Amino acid sequence: MNHPRSDTRRVIVVTDGDRVAARALDLAAKRTGCSFVAQSRGNPTRMSGVELVRCVQEAPHDPVIVMLDDNGDPAEASGESALRVLSAHPSVEIAAILAVASHTSGVRGTPVDFSVDRNGRRVERAVDKEGRETGSYLVAGDTVDALSGLDVPLIVGIGDIGKMGGLDAPARGAPVTTCAIEWVLMELAWRAGRRDLTPEDRRPQRHTLRGIQSSRRWRG
Repeated sequence: MNHPRSDTRRVIVVTDGDRVAARALDLAAKRTGCSFVAQSRGNPTRMSGVELVRCVQEAPHDPVIVMLDDNGDPAEASGESALRVLSAHPSVEIAAILAVASHTSGVRGTPVDFSVDRNGRRVERAVDKEGRETGSYLVAGDTVDALSGLDVPLIVGIGDIGKMGGLDAPARGAPVTTCAIEWVLMELAWRAGRRDLTPEDRRPQRHTLRGIQSSRRWRG
């Protein structure tokens, strides 16, 4: 799905910035055919919104995965600032956001369209940091409050990327994160008219589910 650089680029924003999450997203991007802006990693986000737009425009193909993180510091708000630049830029379309849960207190949370749990399953409510489904439709995390007021077509909750008790370890191929990206791509395709796909019923690719099962055996 290559585009001339003058075209609008489709972006998947991930509200996390740490090194382990970056390794997991790099693997997931390669396995799902996405581009990944590795330079966007940072706790908090170090790049400006203008710099991120430039990186997105230079990415080889869509969708482009970008990391944004405020590191739980509302005074810093660098991730939020960069997010608003991305959302307002005419050459960028934020197609979806992976809202990463954490144990951050004192946040409002943001509503999700659905979540992906620690087993790679699509669930209707939010999940916690460990990837377990909660009783709420609001996911709470370091950066997710920055999503309020944004016109984003799809927000998907997920646990702590690259971790979740070892189930999403990069050494195991980051299977939960890969499942989440696959669920996002299926949902976007279905909304675009691919009625041969039914996201609620169809499972992601088998290799990701095998990776989760392998992680369980690894953990004992």
